[in-house]
Amino acid sequence: MTSTQHQTPALEEPASLNTAERSQRIRRRLERLIGIAATEGNSLVPLRNGDEIFTAMLTAISAAEHTVDMMTFVYWRGDIARQFAASLSERARSGVRVRLLLDGFGSRLIEKDQLESMERAGVQVAWFRKPLHLSPFKQNHRCHRKVLVVDEQTAFTGGVGIAEEWCGNARNENEWRDTHVQVRGPAVDGIAAAFAQNWAECHEELFDDRDRFIEHSPHGDAIVQVVRGSASFGWQDMQTLLRVMLESAQERVRLATAYFSPDPYFIELLCATARRGVAVEILLPGPHTDKRVSQLAGQHHYEELAACGVEIHQYQPTMMHAKIITVDKVATLIGSTNFNRRSLDHDEEIMLAVLDERFTATLDHHFDEDLALSERIDTTRWRGRSVRQRAREAAVRPIRRFL
Repeated sequence: MTSTQHQTPALEEPASLNTAERSQRIRRRLERLIGIAATEGNSLVPLRNGDEIFTAMLTAISAAEHTVDMMTFVYWRGDIARQFAASLSERARSGVRVRLLLDGFGSRLIEKDQLESMERAGVQVAWFRKPLHLSPFKQNHRCHRKVLVVDEQTAFTGGVGIAEEWCGNARNENEWRDTHVQVRGPAVDGIAAAFAQNWAECHEELFDDRDRFIEHSPHGDAIVQVVRGSASFGWQDMQTLLRVMLESAQERVRLATAYFSPDPYFIELLCATARRGVAVEILLPGPHTDKRVSQLAGQHHYEELAACGVEIHQYQPTMMHAKIITVDKVATLIGSTNFNRRSLDHDEEIMLAVLDERFTATLDHHFDEDLALSERIDTTRWRGRSVRQRAREAAVRPIRRFL
């Protein structure tokens, strides 16, 4: 996609809109332009880092009475992987229907004895597109969604994989910084549908008599739209979601992402947002990035973004793996999608568009705390970066669409 595609005049937003009016305007744009109705009556609990995230997920699994549906991109070795395997197995032995969907590439490092023990216990394990069984084209399209749904009533999604890297509380470079969210209410159905969509590709049975298809009672005040990104050709819902949020912003956009290598269109969209007076802040991994090639691809755009007034910060303590955007203190995007070509063009993803001031305020507070541990890219110094650095950035340009 080139920077000249999909260009539209800047939106004229009434300056007098209050927060409720801004929220409603964003809601209607998202509903009509994506074609997915938002649901009311949801409660959301932001979970920061492994200590909170894994505790909440394992607690929910242990309390399951009917069904557990879980899918993840990363399921690797280590103690936390064994804890999840043991918890899923225990529920299966107790008669709970447990389904586990693993990405064929991202979870390839899982220990075989864990798989065998889960399957012996009755866990239904399926693989999404194992590379050895696929054409080279299909191998590039992965399931990057992270979803856990328990008893059709409680759901989790966000950026966390099942591996030691996510354990702890981001206290050092071995404990990654990430955010997940626990959801209750009608939005659980949309998250469950993301699991069902990928499960249907990998397994003959889509549902059974353990699925009760319950009605959801209100659990809170949050409005949530669940958006699924799927690998395909052309403009996708996930791209529309990001575009609507950026073009609707009037005061502030805050973006935290693990992998930042968008195409020229989204670079221009970020610049256009900043040029019309919106404060745009981007928080990215710093020295502890796990994918240096992806970081180099994003750094190619730093100078252009800074010239437009975009602030870029690099998180210093450990790998920044969260995927969050907040807009004007009223709206949040949170889920599995990175701000890169791979997430937007190639992978199965899930994002929640949340309209809730309290939830957004909490994530903005987390962003403030992360900024205090970050270094801002100095525009003057960046323009004077070495020839060697520029050469590295240029070297990854041919593969940016796969990053």
